[in-house]
Amino acid sequence: MREVLPELMKWWEAGETIGMGTVVATFRSAPRPPGASMLVGPAGEAVGSVSGGCVEGAVYDLATSVVESGRPVLERYGVSDDDAFAVGLTCGGILDVYVEKVSQETFPELGEIAADLDAGRPVAVATIIEHPSAEMVGRRMVVRPDRTAGSLGSQRIDDAVRDDTLGLLASGHDATLTYGPHGERRGEGMRVFVWAMAPKPRMLVFGAIDFAAAVARVGSFLGYHVTVCDARPVFATASRFPEADDVIVDWPHRYLAAEVEEGRIDGRTVIAVLTHDPKFDVPLLEVALRLPDVAYVGAMGSRRTHEDRLARLREAGLTDAEIARLSSPIGLDLGARTPEETAISIAAEIIAGRWGGTGEPLAATSGRIHGD
Repeated sequence: MREVLPELMKWWEAGETIGMGTVVATFRSAPRPPGASMLVGPAGEAVGSVSGGCVEGAVYDLATSVVESGRPVLERYGVSDDDAFAVGLTCGGILDVYVEKVSQETFPELGEIAADLDAGRPVAVATIIEHPSAEMVGRRMVVRPDRTAGSLGSQRIDDAVRDDTLGLLASGHDATLTYGPHGERRGEGMRVFVWAMAPKPRMLVFGAIDFAAAVARVGSFLGYHVTVCDARPVFATASRFPEADDVIVDWPHRYLAAEVEEGRIDGRTVIAVLTHDPKFDVPLLEVALRLPDVAYVGAMGSRRTHEDRLARLREAGLTDAEIARLSSPIGLDLGARTPEETAISIAAEIIAGRWGGTGEPLAATSGRIHGD
């Protein structure tokens, strides 16, 4: 929903009614992840995508009928011999798409949710998308770290879903949860989709060099809140890093330690150390490699620089287990030479680590393309 929220809010605030289809589950090689949404506006406008083009037409028609009837619908789209090139997904995947009517009447909480997102406050929306009792479908609960609003129908259901939703909110992952009709954790029959809308994950880029500008550009494209930090004020300027959200002049290790102290580093944070200067990167890596939850720590440098860095880190007292968390030399082996190519190499390694990718060419692998 986040990607279509500006258009959704424009129509919602104007008192219009919108049809919205959302991917709530995927199987095999589905092209869009859970949470991807498509809107059908009041004048028939189509905004967003649920499949990259495969089933948009069918979802558009369904959203139009849902706006007229007011009854939400959960629909599965996949490949069959008869409709693989009609309504199915030619990539071989399967999508579950939940289509609902959105207006100030049906979704009164939307304004407050948008305000939370604008302010960087984490918020999640849990919606019943399947239930043996049709009247339960569409019930919604808004979950924040310190409180909830609304109800899914009973205290037992609310308690179970709230606990699971808080876990998803901490990691920033959307998911469909399955319970028994009355909230039984080991049961089946009720499915609840959770939009977990946490603030953007952070990318910290240390070293105000030309490679850092390219990494900041790619990081911003991937949806990270990008910070570039360097101790040299002549190089760490906003004009040199227009794609960065923040440009900080500070000693890298001191800045990172302060961010940790303030609780602004979490398990989604990625750290790219591009200084390749021992007086900067060794103290910085001492802090970074001892953090328990960051998603990625990579450091740039030649093979010789890498070996020298490892020796210095061992002299500083880091253990083999801590050093093993370091990706150095940084990035995947793409044969990259330019700053832009190197940034793609670094981003590829971050993505592979996030989703468990191998970094191998897909043509050399078998099985599912999209992992869990």
